[in-house]
Amino acid sequence: MSASLPDLSGRHVVLGVTGSIAAYKSALLVRLLKKAGAEVQVLMTPGAERFIPPLTLGTLSEKEVLTEIFPENEEGSWTKHVALGQWADLFVVAPATAQTIAKLAHGFCDSMLTATALSARCPLLVCPTMDRDMYRHAATQDNLERLREIGYAVMPAEHGELASGLVGKGRMPEPEAILERGAEMMGDEHKPAADRASDSDTFPLTDTEVLVTAGPTREPLDPVRVLTNPSTGTMGYALAEAAARRGASVTLVSGPTTLDPPPGSEVLHVQTAEEMNEAVQARRDTADYVFMAAAVADYTPADPSSTKRKKEDTDEDLALHLCRTPDILKTLGAYKRPDQVLIGFALETDDALENARHKLEEKNLDWIAVNNPTEEGAGFGPTNRVTLLRRNGPAEELPLMPKADLAKALLDRVLMSHQEQG
Repeated sequence: MSASLPDLSGRHVVLGVTGSIAAYKSALLVRLLKKAGAEVQVLMTPGAERFIPPLTLGTLSEKEVLTEIFPENEEGSWTKHVALGQWADLFVVAPATAQTIAKLAHGFCDSMLTATALSARCPLLVCPTMDRDMYRHAATQDNLERLREIGYAVMPAEHGELASGLVGKGRMPEPEAILERGAEMMGDEHKPAADRASDSDTFPLTDTEVLVTAGPTREPLDPVRVLTNPSTGTMGYALAEAAARRGASVTLVSGPTTLDPPPGSEVLHVQTAEEMNEAVQARRDTADYVFMAAAVADYTPADPSSTKRKKEDTDEDLALHLCRTPDILKTLGAYKRPDQVLIGFALETDDALENARHKLEEKNLDWIAVNNPTEEGAGFGPTNRVTLLRRNGPAEELPLMPKADLAKALLDRVLMSHQEQG
């Protein structure tokens, strides 16, 4: 088994495939589930067969694909949907069209997929896939909210180019992301129901816009040299992914990194502090929550050369004239709406809490997370240890943890406080 895959040995997964052009991705999802050790039973709606042959998914899953509620070749066919509902450890609908989402939300039972969903005792994960305006439509959003109320988990559709040629949210989440989410859901099944709530159930961000910045900036000295810092972007990318999982519409403004785009986020790539400032300020008015996790350069060369600076055959040192970059966070604070929540990050090596509190007040922030990059495990690596300060509240020191866990912890605290105040 691949070290990069979760161990799903002995797990039973029902995969529902519906009539979307993205149905071809379900073949890769079946392959990944099988490689992870799971036993997979594929159910297809009649419309799905127009996009991918049942033979393909049956060959990959090593089980006959079922479509009709009463399959002809199955023993005990009239109760097959009940048996599958008891057999499954996880039910995934990917891709899930607007039609199937509406049927699941209102208890329709006209295919093996919908009948089994009604019979299932296991967690159910829905992956919406459709064109941009269908996904935005109030009826679709109401149906998705209904699914969450029923207890289903919903992965937000991803942003990108759609089959219609439009660009927006509606793409099916990538199979790797679906596999990861499904593994997490099955991993929680031994917990009491009260403890199994997902991030999206505990503090949801449905109908909420989140703006996140991440990574370093690069300030050009000449066409081949830059001034930058060691930021990897891990914290900001983790925040974007965690917010998207809770149902938010996420825009991630990212400096140069080697990270894969987080599922469910629109990613805007920038290089310099000026480019990041332009991208952020253009989107500040619609954002409900802003997380400024990027390590933005404070200074940039005042006169970058249009050609490579040559090393002269002298012993003279090179003197650089630097000028200040835009203070993105201070501008955001100056234009912050009363209902907008602004979260900053600070790296401090001396008088950390005092300097962070001053920054919070000076820049009109609601929260600030401060850490010391000289401490072991904190700073630019995969883990971090931060102290969280809030306006008119005590400081909270969080323990050392992976940045993915820290992102969830930060969201929990910010959202819980906002709900209490609201």
